Amino acid sequence: MRNAMKDKIACGEAALGVSIMFPSPQLVEMAAYAGFDWVLIDCEHGSIGLADVEVMAMAADASGITAIARPRSNNAADIQSVMDRGVKGVQIPHVNTRADAEQAVAAVKFGPGAARGLAAGTRPDRWGLGARMPDFTQQANAQSLVCVQIEHQEAVANIDEILKVEGIDVFFIGPSDLSQSMGHPGNPKAPAVAAAIERTLARIVAAGKVPGMPATSDNLADVIGNGCRYIYNHLPRIVGAGAQQFIAAGKAPRG
Repeated sequence: MRNAMKDKIACGEAALGVSIMFPSPQLVEMAAYAGFDWVLIDCEHGSIGLADVEVMAMAADASGITAIARPRSNNAADIQSVMDRGVKGVQIPHVNTRADAEQAVAAVKFGPGAARGLAAGTRPDRWGLGARMPDFTQQANAQSLVCVQIEHQEAVANIDEILKVEGIDVFFIGPSDLSQSMGHPGNPKAPAVAAAIERTLARIVAAGKVPGMPATSDNLADVIGNGCRYIYNHLPRIVGAGAQQFIAAGKAPRG
């Protein structure tokens, strides 16, 4: 039940992942065999349903890669639904306040007053055939990864309060939504957006917390250098980069 990705981040190493937006356990296996540490199963922007999440989580476990899901929202029911399918953690969108962050943690963790319901016979519980329920809840709380997305001006303004919430493993800056929130949709390099990202990264690192961001081959070294340890690229970008390289090689002049 160990969360290898969570262990890697805790040791200060960068965990490299790939996000997948449509149902495919085969792609999860490919990501594992290609050497990625983790896969993001994206239910917010993709076409992935709960039954797909479960099968993709099975593929992840079988091939030795960590499955993290992005639920549709920071709603407790959406978070619980993906956790009950057997993923090892969640990347929760649109966390703008301390209350939002506390709600996110409560939806992942078991315990008094928590928003996550406890049901026997789910996949994380090995269908009720694994450890005793008290032992299962303790292990699940220790191993589940909670990542909150900082992707709005409001979240940037509230970052110091959000950083005080216990139980969060990663504070992920979403450049696309942040750029849109700041009036520069799709342009995270706009001076105001870039400055906000830099300030927020600095606040996260200064608090002794783990930041995360998306990256490409072109800026991965800079992202790691800024302290990020939770990093992923999007599958279409990876496929596109490989396709461009292949097509360019095919069209290269031959003597």
